[in-house]
Amino acid sequence: MKRLIVSLCLVCTSGILSAQKFDWQPSPGHTQVPIWPGKAPDPQPGKEREFALSSGTSFLVAGKSATEVDNVTQPTMTVYSPQGKNTGAAVIVFPGGGYYVLAIDLEGTEACDWLTSKGITCVLLKYRVPGSGPHDDAGHQRYPKAPTALEDAQRTMRLIRFHAAEYHIDPHKIGVLGFSAGGYMVADISANFDKPVYPFVDEADKVSCRPDFAVAIYPGHLQASSSGLALNPKIPVTRETPPTFLLQAEDDHVDNVNDSLVYYIALKNAGVPVEMHLYAQGGHAFGLRQTNLPITDWPQLVERWLLTIGMISQ
Repeated sequence: MKRLIVSLCLVCTSGILSAQKFDWQPSPGHTQVPIWPGKAPDPQPGKEREFALSSGTSFLVAGKSATEVDNVTQPTMTVYSPQGKNTGAAVIVFPGGGYYVLAIDLEGTEACDWLTSKGITCVLLKYRVPGSGPHDDAGHQRYPKAPTALEDAQRTMRLIRFHAAEYHIDPHKIGVLGFSAGGYMVADISANFDKPVYPFVDEADKVSCRPDFAVAIYPGHLQASSSGLALNPKIPVTRETPPTFLLQAEDDHVDNVNDSLVYYIALKNAGVPVEMHLYAQGGHAFGLRQTNLPITDWPQLVERWLLTIGMISQ
């Protein structure tokens, strides 16, 4: 998602719109846990203090506002455990936001509410932004010295797998789910799990960061260029890439539907189990919020897919 649709349309140079900054916190009963002991590796200088903004009525999805988090320098994970049935499966969620901000509720906490209601442990990753992704809107590379978002994703997967028993999850049923830029992160960790991108810091870093399954919802940045159907070379798909679910709308004018198509083709050619759903309408940044469009029933498709690949049972 491109800067969460221009930072949720909150800050504009004309000064017509304004918003009050605040500190984002998860819902009561949940605690953000730093994923790095001490400072995160490869800190990027020049960022102001982390803050959150609410869109109010200037940006609505299904009649509701959305919240973004910006200037994340200390990444955290928040674990949401199911209150009833526990399937043993877990999903790490990567919110979108164009690697500028994080759509922390629309593509974060709301996904966790859905997953936990299905007996799946959810881990919300608040990864570092801005400037932590593959490229900007002009196509310039934006991994200045290190892919900090991928560092945070790999570290979180290792922490969750290392502490699986404490969280009451199966270490062999831990997947990833991401939206837009978070969808690229899904592909990034799926294809680059065997490439350490930061120096190991403790025992947790000795375990694998390979996801057991992957879900990318309206992913971006996967095309090598704006023309043709070549995959971004930073996503080296192999037979070891985990089973993947893809979903996008053909009228998505933020991240082109070809982002899903090129990834699907690469996965299929590598022999990776992949399921893709394309819809004529839906646009971008709809999250899990229900509208009158069929695409917003996608969570049910994911639930059935998780059943078919043996990650959850009825």
